[in-house]
Amino acid sequence: MGDPAGVGPEICLRALASAEIREIATAVVFGDAAVLRHCAAVTGLPEPRCIVREARWSQNFASLNEPAVLDLPGFNATDFNPGTVSGSTGAAAYRYIQKSITAAVDLEVQAVVTAPINKEALRAAGIDFPGHTEIFASATRARRACMFQFSKEVCASFVTVHVGYSEVPALISTDRILDVIELTAAALQRIHGRPPRLAVLGLNPHAGEHGLFGNREEERFIIPAIQTARQRGYEIEGPLPPDTAFIPAKRRVIDGFICMYHDQGHIPLKALAFDSAVNTTLGLPIVRTSVDHGTACDIAWQAKADPGSLFAAIKLAAKLSAS
Repeated sequence: MGDPAGVGPEICLRALASAEIREIATAVVFGDAAVLRHCAAVTGLPEPRCIVREARWSQNFASLNEPAVLDLPGFNATDFNPGTVSGSTGAAAYRYIQKSITAAVDLEVQAVVTAPINKEALRAAGIDFPGHTEIFASATRARRACMFQFSKEVCASFVTVHVGYSEVPALISTDRILDVIELTAAALQRIHGRPPRLAVLGLNPHAGEHGLFGNREEERFIIPAIQTARQRGYEIEGPLPPDTAFIPAKRRVIDGFICMYHDQGHIPLKALAFDSAVNTTLGLPIVRTSVDHGTACDIAWQAKADPGSLFAAIKLAAKLSAS
């Protein structure tokens, strides 16, 4: 359900009521039924019809044939302000995530689709994770994992994610880049049914201009990773200058871009596919997808939030679960 104070509850209500979603999956919202009912009353959206109590979940999940809410009470549904960051909403969101991961690991659900959480709220709750990607990787003990953003317009994966720019160079290594290349190629193979064409971006302006910019990260780490990937049979090019990597001509021939840091890929993705992009964590033993937007506290609980990214995330999760 995501953070109760954000747009997660209302887009989850839309998913539960959607005939389009019902055709491809049986959606179960892990969250607080009282919060969802309260959100429905405030926004005029349909209330959830099927509520499953946590104590009866293990007996009921296999027989579910309609959208449902797994009720995880413990958060005061009326004693908080929608649109306001707080530690209580961060703690609630984290609890929903933990329960969904356990259900997926135990094979009670086929995939987890996450609504947005607020990093400030997590921190206020004393939870030392910067985002979903790190929570899922830690909880599932994934040996290697990376963020992958999927859309019809452009796809990108990331060598580093939620760190400051000053930290990025020290986190780049040939092995890490190779891990991201392999994880990305495997995901795109599942999605498209054929070997993908990949491109790796440089870290520095003009991909370093042969050492003129940066500390030769391209020569020391990125080019060796590309060379090794080619030897392993991947169709891959680079390092591409980041400022020209995403031009239309390049996007027509490249299935996935390997980016060195967060904004290098998120800026073109959100410019081109803000309402339809899907965030996925690769390398996990479970399928996890997510909306590619934040909690949007400025419009929360106003029935204004577009559920398109959530619907796209559910569709991709269903596809990956079946492949």
